[in-house]
Amino acid sequence: MTATLTMNKRGTLVVITGATGVGKTDTSIKVSQAIDAPIVSCDSRQIFKEMRIGTAVPSDEQLAAAEHHFIRCRSIFEPYNCGQYEKEAIELIDKLLQRHSHVILTGGSGLYIDAVTRGFDPIPPADDNVRTMLAAKLEREGLASLSEMLARLDPDYAGLVDHHNRQRIMRALEVCLTTGRPYSSLRKGESRERNFVPLFILIDRPRAELYRRIDQRVDAMISEGLVDEARGLHPFSHLNALRTVGYSELFDHFDGLCDLDTAIELIKRNSRRYAKRQLTWFRRNPEYKTFSPDDTEQIIAYITSHKQ
Repeated sequence: MTATLTMNKRGTLVVITGATGVGKTDTSIKVSQAIDAPIVSCDSRQIFKEMRIGTAVPSDEQLAAAEHHFIRCRSIFEPYNCGQYEKEAIELIDKLLQRHSHVILTGGSGLYIDAVTRGFDPIPPADDNVRTMLAAKLEREGLASLSEMLARLDPDYAGLVDHHNRQRIMRALEVCLTTGRPYSSLRKGESRERNFVPLFILIDRPRAELYRRIDQRVDAMISEGLVDEARGLHPFSHLNALRTVGYSELFDHFDGLCDLDTAIELIKRNSRRYAKRQLTWFRRNPEYKTFSPDDTEQIIAYITSHKQ
């Protein structure tokens, strides 16, 4: 994926991303302080104010250390999608670039990053017959069967999507079956015109170290009160925002499908699997420059030496 650049851009959008648990928040704050750049979150779950613990929202201290946007600004009861985020984020970034030369876009939602930096083609409406067929298959065979179908029809999107997110899997399959094209192919081959130059940075760690951090973060979430947070949200488990790792497993526990220890182990396992899918997605883009989260000075030097 090569972004189309022109010489009349207003500023630089520094994309700092990586797998869940890798340390994007701390790195982004350090970079923000060094180059005086506000931070725009591109995390599709941290945007919801009711999901504080399970989405690892930055702490009050971290939020105070740098200017942040799109953190806990929506409710799970408000319908929200990637298209809305694209529109709102672009408008915000354009405003921020009127007073800053750089803006940082950070988070692990690959679709949200692509929406901001590249844009998406309009998605056609689903065929009602296809939707009915998929709903019947879901009821009869379960969500795993739809995930397997998506992996056959669109392996690129299947490698990124949260496989607990029923709505996203269903929507992708509806498009695949209605248009005869992979859902992921509806992304434009060339970038839409933007008022900024994107600079892509991937934060990474050795795999064993990353997985250890993920397991430790889940334990910390449990200690902080994730079980009680999820229990309070359980009556709304049908909402799309809550169909995600960290909540789905606890909802199964509350429904009597597994004990608490099993649910916690599944959160760890599914988080590690999600991290692997994220890395696969990001590494497909040759524009990413990879750094360790400890390489803050090198990251800053790379950003400041970048010429539009």
